[in-house]
Amino acid sequence: MPLFEPNPQALRPGTQRSPAPDRVPELQARGTPKRLREELTEFLGPEKVLSGISDLVRYASDASPYRFVPQVVVIAEDIDDISTILSYAHGKGREVVFRAAGTSLNGQAQGEDILVDVRRHWAGVEVLDGGARARVRPGTTVVRANAALAPYGRVLGPDPASAIACTIGGVVANNASGMTAGTTRNSYRTVSSLTFVLPSGTVVDTADPDADAELARAEPRLCAELTALKAEIEGDAELTARIRAKHTIKNTNGYRLDAFLDGDSPVRILRGLMVGSEGTLGFISEVVFDTLPLDREVSTALLFFPSLPAAAEAVPRFNAAGALAVELMDGNTLRASVSVAGVPADWAELPKETAALLVEFRAPDAAAREAYERAADEVLAGLDLVAPVASVENAFTRDPGRIAGYWKARKAFVTAVGGSRPSGTTLITEDFAVPPARLAEACEALLDLQSRHGFDAAVAGHAAHGNLHFLLAFDAGDPSDVERYAGFMDEFCKLTVERFDGSLKAEHATGRNIAPFLELEWGTKATDLMWRVKEAVDPDGVLAPRIVLDRDPHAHLRGLKTIPTVERIADPCIECGFCEPTCPSHDLTTTPRQRIVLRREMMRQNNGSRVEARLLESYGYDAVDTCAGDSTCKLACPVGIDTGALMKDFRHERHTAREERIAALAAKHFRAAEASARLAVAAADRIGDRVLTSLTGLARRAISTELVPEWLPQIPGAAARRLPRTHRPAAVAVYYPACVNRIFGNPDDEPGPSLPEAVVAVSARAGRPVWIPDDVAGTCCATIWHSKGYERGNEVMANRIVEAAWGWTAGGTLPLVVDASSCTLGIAHEVVPYLTEDNRELHARLRVVDSLVWAADELLPRLEVRRRVTSAVVHPTCSMRHLGDEEKLTELARACAEEVVVPVDAGCCAFAGDRGMLHPELTAAATAPEAAEVTARSFDAHLSANRMCEIGMDRATGRSYGSVLLALERATRPDPSSPSR
Repeated sequence: MPLFEPNPQALRPGTQRSPAPDRVPELQARGTPKRLREELTEFLGPEKVLSGISDLVRYASDASPYRFVPQVVVIAEDIDDISTILSYAHGKGREVVFRAAGTSLNGQAQGEDILVDVRRHWAGVEVLDGGARARVRPGTTVVRANAALAPYGRVLGPDPASAIACTIGGVVANNASGMTAGTTRNSYRTVSSLTFVLPSGTVVDTADPDADAELARAEPRLCAELTALKAEIEGDAELTARIRAKHTIKNTNGYRLDAFLDGDSPVRILRGLMVGSEGTLGFISEVVFDTLPLDREVSTALLFFPSLPAAAEAVPRFNAAGALAVELMDGNTLRASVSVAGVPADWAELPKETAALLVEFRAPDAAAREAYERAADEVLAGLDLVAPVASVENAFTRDPGRIAGYWKARKAFVTAVGGSRPSGTTLITEDFAVPPARLAEACEALLDLQSRHGFDAAVAGHAAHGNLHFLLAFDAGDPSDVERYAGFMDEFCKLTVERFDGSLKAEHATGRNIAPFLELEWGTKATDLMWRVKEAVDPDGVLAPRIVLDRDPHAHLRGLKTIPTVERIADPCIECGFCEPTCPSHDLTTTPRQRIVLRREMMRQNNGSRVEARLLESYGYDAVDTCAGDSTCKLACPVGIDTGALMKDFRHERHTAREERIAALAAKHFRAAEASARLAVAAADRIGDRVLTSLTGLARRAISTELVPEWLPQIPGAAARRLPRTHRPAAVAVYYPACVNRIFGNPDDEPGPSLPEAVVAVSARAGRPVWIPDDVAGTCCATIWHSKGYERGNEVMANRIVEAAWGWTAGGTLPLVVDASSCTLGIAHEVVPYLTEDNRELHARLRVVDSLVWAADELLPRLEVRRRVTSAVVHPTCSMRHLGDEEKLTELARACAEEVVVPVDAGCCAFAGDRGMLHPELTAAATAPEAAEVTARSFDAHLSANRMCEIGMDRATGRSYGSVLLALERATRPDPSSPSR
């Protein structure tokens, strides 16, 4: 055992907790039953079978209020794996559920037997016909697909609020629509063709001209039954009319029976049935969409009304004026949205009765937009709007920043409201539709119903389409509260169906919580037809039992998950999954959501239970060690939950007092440590990579993989011992070379000046000279200690750098320019909680400027670009995202190259200081998509602005990355033979 192996028991939750009724039972502590694990491993290989209790628990939760622990999780890599799993399930009488992003709100991504992950290996977009169509794999997020289409001026029809995380497979399987899709732009209307695998294993490509003939040969019984069902439905005029009427408004409850009316052959019928089938009829392996124009001329307003019904009454007027989106938000939603970055703080003071409409017009050109704006002005003139707080403007805008802010607040509805719910309560998201003309009446009825059942729900929705969402919070561990929820649901469903003839699920699909009410909405005849569809396609009931169809009248109350209180930073999490695509470890170990899910299961357990012990054993590596700590999850989370910060706290909790003292000692004597590190890097050139790899490997095994980095061949040589000479009197800024740039030199194949030399030279060239203090050695941004959770060392260095910067900048008179984005972030923001009160006052008066901002704003306008390379690819770092500097990197790169590419899959490299050396597998997993994109073609330059991230990308791509500041110096150098001018 390594000398300094972290103690997993250090993360054991406190003993003051009561076991939850839905805790994982002790019998499951060992995970997947041995025989099931061994059989699947034999068929698929061990790397595709996840069987530990930690694996099962982290896949047991999704964005819904339900939780079902699977028996095993399988990572399917291709259609052959899917067919193998289905064949095994048929032979063994087992059940299969497919899961991609896990953003479903009704439990349809959960299973109690074999759960199949179809996200990890299923991403990809192929743009067809100049953007008119797109072939998309099911694990691709909507945002990623639209990014591929944007250069062609096209977009997908479905636009769910969870587009950042939800994947195409789930969007189609649920017929999710979103803000603008309505009934004409959803998946059912815009899917051109599908490829899917039936429960029998038969693969169907609906675009294949021979598809019907092949299906008839492979599945004659199925074809006959589908044909018979079509004839039966078409022969019933009353039923046909009912089906058509039900789909004049948004409706995702049950199967699309109109597929029998729209499809003229078994394959075309199946194509329609698969949309909205929620994984109960087959696995969708590929989708070809007919895309829509991306109208770029936009005019948007957020308009405030005295009440929810008043806002609803205005909706038909904007619909008539041609608005593409009319979104409704009630007072509870608006007030909760203040937790979202950028939302005005005074929204917290809005009266509860207030409501707002987010109205947007989109047009292909300016003339069409102006015509829409004139129509909108006429509508505004007839409205009685209110302005209860100062930030309310009640006017249309074309400003992209303000429009993005409005939409950010709207899309955060579920997460923002859910994040503000009482701690320990479970969140239910309901979704229904009524004829748009009756929206105001439905709002009044809903408010009355909520009041009578003691719920203070938040309401929002796609008002243009009569589609409302509302959220309820209750304690799933309290039987009386569950009974209150059940009573509400009974009355709500009857109200929607009997009074409004509405849809009980407009776009979130039936799932588990509306399955008992399917017959209430559709009637016995149509519901029986849906059962017959299921029996025809999946006669053995292998796929997703109890989803969509369930004869248990209380099925919606089964499997409700409790939400135990956890650490305050993570407690607001509603497990929506928005954080997952951005997480560097999401294809290696766990995601931010899963880290919180695992922590909650520990809190459900009896103190010292076997399940808790097994979870703790895995949590160290799976959650804490392989978290990059980059906190991009905070940016993706609408309420800013920083799981990276929580993992750093856990790292601190695992430290012994002795380790904290050693870390503080290293901070106090960092000047010597810095010099030693530079000497060690210099010596490495003489020792050689093979020997160093062997030596560090031995040290890691003997001491700790969390303390001793692995030597990587991509590590560059040492920096020069002395920094460039500069002069203080003429300087307009203080230049702080980060310690990483004082230790490591340029890439080995990068001739010319060092980064400090380049920054000094190009600043002087622009007439903005900088000064490097003589005593920067021994100082640091403190990120070394912060990222590892060493609080005492962090305190030492944080206060040292602020005190030094205060002196260097003459009390904040001069800006402090920092040449590594992570160090800029550290000094500007991350040191603050560790400063003394006096030093916080000093820090508030400092101006910390990232070198990208300095170069783009202060230098570039004063420089003459003399030469440019043909092409460059850039790597925006996670620190740039936190600082908002990404565009500056691209701006500088465009000055240095004729073509600049920002990879669509660019993300955090997870090198995270030295974490990529402690856990190289983390960087390998995090960079794989971006590396594939970068290496698919050649570039003349590979640019970033953080030395350790550049090393990480070197390792990932085999290409040499360097600072864009070096490229700028070369591009503006007057005489190529004079590197310092």
